[in-house]
Amino acid sequence: MRRSTFARSRARGAAGVALTAFLAAAAVALAGPVAASVAEPDVPPGETASSNMTHLSNQPKNGALQGTGSDIAFQGKYAFAGNYDGFTVYDLTDKENPEQVVQVYCPGSQNDVSVYKNILVLSTDSSRSDDSCASTSMPATEKAAWEGIKIWDISNPLAPEYIKSVETECGSHTNSLAPSKDGRNLYTYVSSYSPNTTYPDCQPPHDFVSIVKIPVQRPTAAALVATPNLFPDGGYEGDPARRASTTSGCHDVTTYAKYDLAAGACMGDGILMDISNRERPKVISRVRDTENFAFWHSASFNNDATKVVFTDELGGGGLATCTGEYAPELGANGIYDIERSRYGKKLELASYYKIPRINTANENCVAHNGSLIPVAGKDLMVQSWYQGGVSVFDFTDSANPREVAWFDRGEGVSSGGTWSTYYYNGYAYSNDLGIGFDTFDIDDSIDGPAEQVRQKSLNPQMQEPFGR
Repeated sequence: MRRSTFARSRARGAAGVALTAFLAAAAVALAGPVAASVAEPDVPPGETASSNMTHLSNQPKNGALQGTGSDIAFQGKYAFAGNYDGFTVYDLTDKENPEQVVQVYCPGSQNDVSVYKNILVLSTDSSRSDDSCASTSMPATEKAAWEGIKIWDISNPLAPEYIKSVETECGSHTNSLAPSKDGRNLYTYVSSYSPNTTYPDCQPPHDFVSIVKIPVQRPTAAALVATPNLFPDGGYEGDPARRASTTSGCHDVTTYAKYDLAAGACMGDGILMDISNRERPKVISRVRDTENFAFWHSASFNNDATKVVFTDELGGGGLATCTGEYAPELGANGIYDIERSRYGKKLELASYYKIPRINTANENCVAHNGSLIPVAGKDLMVQSWYQGGVSVFDFTDSANPREVAWFDRGEGVSSGGTWSTYYYNGYAYSNDLGIGFDTFDIDDSIDGPAEQVRQKSLNPQMQEPFGR
């Protein structure tokens, strides 16, 4: 409306991370700049700048939830924001200044959150003493340690009720939902990775996703129903010279039930799956980038499922890849067209997209989580880049993506930057690792038509179409 100018640690016994130390260690451990020397940052330390978007408000972290801010899901007038210590419910009635209405303490990284009707699913990817919200850290080497998903009844969003847990191998780093075609069951695709021979509940090779079936009318009957092997050949073996990850499970899966498709970002491989049989997903196309991608992190379809944006979280979120030293293809998005042929659907690389701004060497900056902006006839996405800030880019021409709006906090303002930024009913909402929940207004020249689109819910890892 208004216009204005990490390799992720697998220390599985810890519920969170000491973020500053983690980022510093990651930057030292991971090398590989390939371009020119560090230039002056576009946004000086301690300052904030933007173009074509306005920062409206920030709700600081508070109370018991002092951990890292993570993912967000939306339903009705509420946003459910994950935190390594639990999750927060925000009332979005005043869209420009959301109100914190509930804070739920339940430690266990990452606490990625998804919602569907009266069900909330929370991911636990750190080894805990048990499945309760009073659990404590326990080494993954202990057989008794617990990791998996926690299911909540949110029929009253102001009083979430924890009703069920399901343990899954290697825990649940992220979760993605796919309702059955009759709507009676909710399938949860649980992504996890990095097995270890010393972990009793996370053994190599771990080439699968875990599928949990949740009866919508009886969620307490949720159970693990399948662990399909997506990589019978073992997947990518990795490349230590590039710090490129091996394939050992998936980091993230995005479902698109309307088209019976899912896209998986699986560390060393990107995949497209047919999920017409929810319990038996079938890989129909697989891509590998042995030149530029190091860690396939997440995926987003465009609205008509003819493209997929994959992200490369080079360095696990801990590297400063936006200094000008790293090539524009590193730590970037890979935009893939879904081509059709007599042999079926196939992923084809069209281009890369990386934010054009220069950051300091102390700002972790790499592609991370985002969602579509529902403008008919265009492919627009808003996305987090850690301390690189928030970027809105247009990939309608998949070979020539371009940035159209951005917001950036300079060095020292946030301890880790923004984790996830999603567009919901006219505004962009962002969860910052260190400083809380942000609200943004994007200029009408970019999102004007989207402001008229009303969504009942939004799970960015469970895409639903918007009207054209």
